[in-house]
Amino acid sequence: MAAENLASTIHAGQWASHRLADGREAVFFADAGHALPKQITDERELDPRGEPGELRYDRLTGDWVAVAAHRQSRTYLPPKDQCPLCPSVDGRHSEIPTGDFNVVVFENRFPSLGPALGQLPMPSTDAQLPDAPHRAVGRCEVVVFTPDHAGSFGSLSDTRARTVVEAWAQRTRELSALDGIEQVFIFENRGQDIGVTLHHPHGQIYAYPYVTPTAKKIAAQAREYYENTHKTLLGQILESEINDADRIVARGEHFTVFVPYAARWPLEAHLVPHRHVPDFAALTEEEKDELAIMYRDLLRRFDALYDTPTPYIAAWHQAPLNAADRAATRLHLQLTSPRRAEDKLKFLAGSEAAMGAFINDITPEQTAARLREVNL
Repeated sequence: MAAENLASTIHAGQWASHRLADGREAVFFADAGHALPKQITDERELDPRGEPGELRYDRLTGDWVAVAAHRQSRTYLPPKDQCPLCPSVDGRHSEIPTGDFNVVVFENRFPSLGPALGQLPMPSTDAQLPDAPHRAVGRCEVVVFTPDHAGSFGSLSDTRARTVVEAWAQRTRELSALDGIEQVFIFENRGQDIGVTLHHPHGQIYAYPYVTPTAKKIAAQAREYYENTHKTLLGQILESEINDADRIVARGEHFTVFVPYAARWPLEAHLVPHRHVPDFAALTEEEKDELAIMYRDLLRRFDALYDTPTPYIAAWHQAPLNAADRAATRLHLQLTSPRRAEDKLKFLAGSEAAMGAFINDITPEQTAARLREVNL
């Protein structure tokens, strides 16, 4: 049975929360000077939401692994007239019940985590290692950057890019407050070579009930450095990159873009704030203004290197939610692409995939020079 929106909450004219037909939350964000949709009704008749998948604990590595067999039935590269991220029009119903929106974030219909929330068991001794699968608690959301089916984040206007950054900040704040959430990860997979299943310009947010392996490793390095020096590791790395300058791509008042000294990928760039902030929610308005443009322009640099769009993964590393990690771990972007030439991709083979030991065929200094030379 179709469900009208349940509660609609509007905060400072910036965003409004509605409900889809199966109860999933959809949060609409307005560009500066634009009005929000006031009443939204999802006319679809959707089945109730299913039970979560499973989280299984890998004793060999100490990592949690999500098992989400229900995702096998999700939509895969549909044509434009069947795209679930395009607005509902002319009797065709999609995930977005209205065309009157700028940016929208909604709960994923095929989540790896959630919709249930709660705490995971945290073993403290070998005898307490969990054998039974646990419900895949957490939350997965989709961020739709624009009603337009074509384009990318790199093609957004200044205003729209800023709205997306505002959405990231709001969702980080809201998701961080949910029961059992330990880490909020914002990311975008762009391009079929990366494995996207929908072409419409969008990103995703995962709210994990545990700290992921990569975030755990970064946080451990940051904590150790902070405890020994009372300085932040990424702050010191940024200072070193600025002093060296060979790998700097762009600098602003609040952020710097550089290719890291030990880049793993043929195309890799990091965008780092000048002051220590743990996540998007901690940014000032001025920082969010600059970040939107610098990030958008960095993506344009990646695309300008070749005649066809460059596939990439944009991974926003935010500090885990415990106090020690937030004091030491700084928000930053790691933008990577496997594209090593016009018609060649880097594949993760034995050394990288099995051992995590990367081999890069292109020097970071060469990559930085190419990105600097791009005319925006």
